Amino acid sequence: MIQNIPLEKVLFLDIETVPNSGSWKDLSETEQKLWDKKTRFQRKDEISAEDFYDRAGIMAEFGKIICITIGMLEKNDTLRIKSFADDDEKKMLTEFGELFNSPRLRDVILCAHNGKEFDFPWIARRFLINGMMPPTPFQMFGKKPWEIPHIDTMELWKFGDYKSYVSLELLAHVFGIPTPKDDIDGSMVSSIYYIEKDLQRIVDYCEKDVLTLANIFRRMRQEDLLKRNINLD
Repeated sequence: MIQNIPLEKVLFLDIETVPNSGSWKDLSETEQKLWDKKTRFQRKDEISAEDFYDRAGIMAEFGKIICITIGMLEKNDTLRIKSFADDDEKKMLTEFGELFNSPRLRDVILCAHNGKEFDFPWIARRFLINGMMPPTPFQMFGKKPWEIPHIDTMELWKFGDYKSYVSLELLAHVFGIPTPKDDIDGSMVSSIYYIEKDLQRIVDYCEKDVLTLANIFRRMRQEDLLKRNINLD
């Protein structure tokens, strides 16, 4: 039962991703051909590979992480938040990876919404692409399912119904939690990053998602919402 999970061990997490390049024209000819092959069966006949390129931010082979936000609960029911954000993905991942040298995080339990399909594999893949080993909690090879320290709130909500998808925003609504989408949503991140060049706005959005995620998990445990959130810095 999730009520038995020690909250002080849970690391709530969310990432924001964008296409690796701001424009299809910035891709090499090889990258354009590989993108065409990768997405050929996902696109409708009238949609070209170039027109579909705005979806590159959801594929780790063609995108990059620009922000990782984490949160951990304190004894006084506050969520301590820290964000890692940088145009230089390798620098950002290096700083994020150093977190897991802390004794407190050696047996940490990762929690994200749709984390098993998105956040966790994305982070592991981008570490490898950048020539680094993923931190231990993201390494799953050779582990039995019950040995993998991952919690996915979307999976918890399914209750075995594998056809069901539910957004973080919808779960927030049904649990009476303030929406994290009061400024932007995920579909706007790429344009805000490449056109508006406003990384801080994306960081603010990611931090709202992490607070919402933590509160959804608490509601699933029949616990009160967090009093406030503060920054680890």
